[in-house]
Amino acid sequence: MTTIVQGLRRIPSWVLPLALGILLIAAPWLGISADTRRLLVLSCILALVTSGLSLSFGYAGELALGQTAMYATGAYLTGYLAMHWVNDLLLLVVVSAVAALVVGMISGIPGLRLGGWSLAMTSFFLVLLVPQIIDLLEKYTGGAVGLVGIPQPKLFGQPLSTVTFYVVVAVITVVWFTVMRNLVTSRHGIAFQVLRQSPVLASSLGISVFRLKLTAYALGAIPAGIAGALFAYVDKYLSPSTFGFTMAVTVLAAAILGGAKSVYGALIGALIMQYGPLRSTDFAQYAQVIYGVFLIVAGTLVANGLAGLANRAIKLLKARWDPQQPASAGGDPDQSAGESSGLTKRPVLPQLPGDRLQIEGLAKRFGGLQALGGVSLTAEPGQITALIGPNGSGKTTLLNMVCGYYRTDDGTIHIGDTDITGAKTHQVARAGVARTFQTPLFPEDISVHEAVAAGMYTPRYVGMLSSILRLPRYWRTVRADRAETTAVLRLVGVDHLADAEAASLPLGTRRLLEVARALVCRPKVLLLDEVASGLDEDEIERLAELIRAIRAAGTTVVLVEHNFKLVLELADTIRVLAQGELIASGTPAEIENHPRVLSDYLGVRQEGMQ
Repeated sequence: MTTIVQGLRRIPSWVLPLALGILLIAAPWLGISADTRRLLVLSCILALVTSGLSLSFGYAGELALGQTAMYATGAYLTGYLAMHWVNDLLLLVVVSAVAALVVGMISGIPGLRLGGWSLAMTSFFLVLLVPQIIDLLEKYTGGAVGLVGIPQPKLFGQPLSTVTFYVVVAVITVVWFTVMRNLVTSRHGIAFQVLRQSPVLASSLGISVFRLKLTAYALGAIPAGIAGALFAYVDKYLSPSTFGFTMAVTVLAAAILGGAKSVYGALIGALIMQYGPLRSTDFAQYAQVIYGVFLIVAGTLVANGLAGLANRAIKLLKARWDPQQPASAGGDPDQSAGESSGLTKRPVLPQLPGDRLQIEGLAKRFGGLQALGGVSLTAEPGQITALIGPNGSGKTTLLNMVCGYYRTDDGTIHIGDTDITGAKTHQVARAGVARTFQTPLFPEDISVHEAVAAGMYTPRYVGMLSSILRLPRYWRTVRADRAETTAVLRLVGVDHLADAEAASLPLGTRRLLEVARALVCRPKVLLLDEVASGLDEDEIERLAELIRAIRAAGTTVVLVEHNFKLVLELADTIRVLAQGELIASGTPAEIENHPRVLSDYLGVRQEGMQ
């Protein structure tokens, strides 16, 4: 059995989906009935609509129910054009996809700018307006009566039989899911997952949060428009009741039940919905109850739907029959980072020339609280500038202002000759500022290699079209990413974990991964926020050697740290904050014996002090 499992491991992940796709296309010649063929067509159409929600919600983390509106757009546009202008299925599929994309862009911008639940509410109201809009455009849509008289579909001027139409629908479905698979398994898919995990993390990697959210939502509109074009020809009649709230909930139920964070979860959910409740003649009466049960069961008991359940079952079987992990994973993820990879005491990095970070008169108030009161400091390239102070002294606030998370009330921030005062976070990152966080942030279900390579999304950008079509530029970038990520992971001592799940690793390893992710950005200024927090002595020692190597490479390092001993060992210059003001600045030897630092920061009372 172990041999079989090891053999299956060597089979590319795309082979099984491709085989099932070919089986779907060839179904009419496998003896299926006309009724089954119709159900498969409807399943493909529902899967297309659901895949758009999976892309925006499952991967990018933006709950939007507007796919139903794009679905209606594609359906009515196709029906009207087929009746009055041109009846060519492929042409109308393209037109409907473009029209749905436009509707998605227009409807998505207001909600995405407000953020959070605003997009869900905006798209929800859009769905509620669909029947009213159809009624208002009665001249083109048929109003409440519906659009009657849609002709038989044609392809290149030739009428399509029901079997040929089925094949076209199946081919379009397979092609779309291939496109989606290529997209979400590329760097863009990792960027979507980073966005879902934390918009703050995404922006710190140079990703424009609003642009990426809008891209995910707009791309999710395309398959809905395609599905609408196909649906217009199924019964050759369109009713406004088809595109109401019930349809929106159907799509949501299919996404959650199948697995929103899965390429093929939309297909699984659509098949269940078509072959389950939608076949019941009494379903309409109990639709909301049944959907409610589906959503509760799938959302609370089955994480990531049935697709997630299947993935976990496969992992358990592999662990049962092939307990020995592949060499690339390095065996035990809990193994010490330095033991397996042979991390040297003093890792050597290539040159990473930094720029001076210069802060002048930086001030920030939160209501009546003065978080920073005119702080000025400079951090030089090739040096470690430590920033210490008691809790609430303004250290993290200062870092957040440098990174653009907070707007300055007063003062300026320069990286070299570049003024980044008031710049957005992703613009600051692109100017050369990288940082770590007090709590390491990594999306679930992505490998160490993918998590670190996310840092190269902006510096080495590859377009979506190149990624979807797997053009030579995409493959060159994949090879370059793998080589650079492997080199950086080797430097930080965790290259043996390249294929392990990043989010599941111990805290100390994840902190090293954060530093690795920052290094692949090739930063001019590196901000380390409580990077040693929660580490044991051995992990702190390894981290200290890595920070020294970063300094030796020429990078400007700003270290915010409560471990005073570590600060004294590493820092070239120490700045001390208290109550939002800079109270001391000097070398480690000077700061170690500074009276006010001893009193305000370390709580040491000297003789003669009152």
